[in-house]
Amino acid sequence: MVLLSANSICVSFGTNTILDNVNFSINEDDRLGVVGINGAGKTTLARIIAKENEPTSGNIFIAKNKTIGYLAQNAIIESNLNVFDEMLLAFPEAYAIDNRLEEIERKLNESKEDYLINEYSALTEKFSIIGGYEYKSRAKSTLEKFGFDESFWKKNISTLSGGERTRLALVKVLLSEPDLLILDEPTNHLDISTIEWLESHLSNYPKSMIVISHDRYFLDKVTNKTLELSNTHAHLYNGNYSFYENQKFEDEKALQKKYDQQQKEISRIEAIIEQQRRWGQEHNFITIKSKEKQIEHMDLVSAPEKKAKEMSMKFSKATTSANDVLIVEKLGKKYGSKSIFSNMSFTLKRNDRMLVIGPNGSGKSTLMKIIGGIDDNYSGEFVLGHNVLSAYFSQELDNLDPSNTIIGEIIEAYPNLKNQEIRSALAKFLFGPDDINKQIDLLSGGEKARLSFCKMMLSKINFLILDEPTNNLDIASKEILENALMNLDGTILAVSHDRYFINKLATRIIEIDNENVIVFNDNYSAFTDYKTKRQEKQSISSEVAKEKTSNKIDFENNKKLLSDIRKNENKIQRSEKEIEELESLKEELNQQINDNSDNYQKLTEIYNKITEIDNRIEFLFNEIEDAEQMLAKCRGEGNDQQ
Repeated sequence: MVLLSANSICVSFGTNTILDNVNFSINEDDRLGVVGINGAGKTTLARIIAKENEPTSGNIFIAKNKTIGYLAQNAIIESNLNVFDEMLLAFPEAYAIDNRLEEIERKLNESKEDYLINEYSALTEKFSIIGGYEYKSRAKSTLEKFGFDESFWKKNISTLSGGERTRLALVKVLLSEPDLLILDEPTNHLDISTIEWLESHLSNYPKSMIVISHDRYFLDKVTNKTLELSNTHAHLYNGNYSFYENQKFEDEKALQKKYDQQQKEISRIEAIIEQQRRWGQEHNFITIKSKEKQIEHMDLVSAPEKKAKEMSMKFSKATTSANDVLIVEKLGKKYGSKSIFSNMSFTLKRNDRMLVIGPNGSGKSTLMKIIGGIDDNYSGEFVLGHNVLSAYFSQELDNLDPSNTIIGEIIEAYPNLKNQEIRSALAKFLFGPDDINKQIDLLSGGEKARLSFCKMMLSKINFLILDEPTNNLDIASKEILENALMNLDGTILAVSHDRYFINKLATRIIEIDNENVIVFNDNYSAFTDYKTKRQEKQSISSEVAKEKTSNKIDFENNKKLLSDIRKNENKIQRSEKEIEELESLKEELNQQINDNSDNYQKLTEIYNKITEIDNRIEFLFNEIEDAEQMLAKCRGEGNDQQ
């Protein structure tokens, strides 16, 4: 069934056309990824679908009675409620019934009116049907997944940072589970572990989605269709990002070949016509007319669309640095009494490309600021090697003077450069004659990022310190940056949450997590394999066996392993038996509801018992799941020991 249909959507601002005759449809359960360069109209289209903007012409059809949830890019919740109460508003029906039930309970304590008892009975039944007994636990669980533990729940939202309120906006729209979920750059403020959880959650999302993202891994995981916006037009592909990328390449190649062949044939016919004209005999004019009709009746192949201009990025070659580019010794950072990291030590060698990863708040950006010379309040020390010429890229893009113009920023940084050299450099980063006098505080994030990179390119540097360099770049610009960094004759220390970027670039990894620092001397794929194996080993060793002092496992460890297997098998049997008994008891209680429909106190007692039973059943199912996981690990370990 068609959930959404876009018909002849056009959007213009004055003489500037953003979208022209855009047509596509998505069915229920489709997961549409929307891609395109910055400025292609992705957010404009999302806002039109979400009914926040109107198209210049055309219309959007949404199936009847379908709800839409829209998360704008960098959306921030504005609220005077605390975190938990605001999240409960994502369940308006359950929240309203819950409050009404509490109100009725208070009134019934004063007067046992029949109409109140009847309403209470009807509402409790509806509350159970819509999942009212679980909505608060769902809110708590999702908040925790996004880094909001119980210490946040009573905090007033207005006291939180912008990044925290942006994450809360995402949590709230996910909890609301609309029929069509529209997410515009949902991974922007998330660390890698949270992005991976979000991927898993969206992969199991039971309804339809539209996702705008520049995260290639993320799009591959959560989408099954791709809509490309390019040159004001839309092209729909029936697959995820990787499928789209391959299919687009093949389509463009086939179209170019078909176009070239037809143009060659047209040229051949036109040459015949020209030759016949030169001969000028009567029968020649008959041939000319025939050939002209042949061209007129051709089904002309449109020329392939011109690719949008792309920035050109190549770092200037600098003096070769010493082999030891950066030596970090026992580096530590505190904010007040809170330690962010401590005793961090590592050495960065020439031509290393070290990527720094870790959860939000672990100190990644702080490390970049220290090494970049922005933050001098730290313990320990670091030393740059001989002939090391460094440059720092801030994710806040605060190295630009907002009161400057684009060209003024470059002139101020490089007063000895000729005007033509500056204009040429800016042109490589897509700043044409009409752009260079724009004031910096009016630029988009992507434009500021390009200007920052332009400044870096004009410096002869051999050590780049980059804090989230891909945050404001579209996919095409990311790929250009990746290739420029791969070809850099120098050393890189960078923070990123873009796994595609990390995997392509990194030759070494440093992970910071709760003051634990891991320095890994290989690429990101090898690091994730290492982490997976290490976590499995730690889990098994802590839950199944004592520490191993050699490859031999002694008798006591085997005895404990068998004991754990028996213990978990018994736990599963006991839990399953208790669940059967509880389900039978719940059936009896449900039968009693009709028999006591006019007895408020008895109804309250019955529903309280049902709630206790549901909570106990949920607990037992979790116990069974934990026991089954332990059994799988125990048996896997047992096989290794044989």
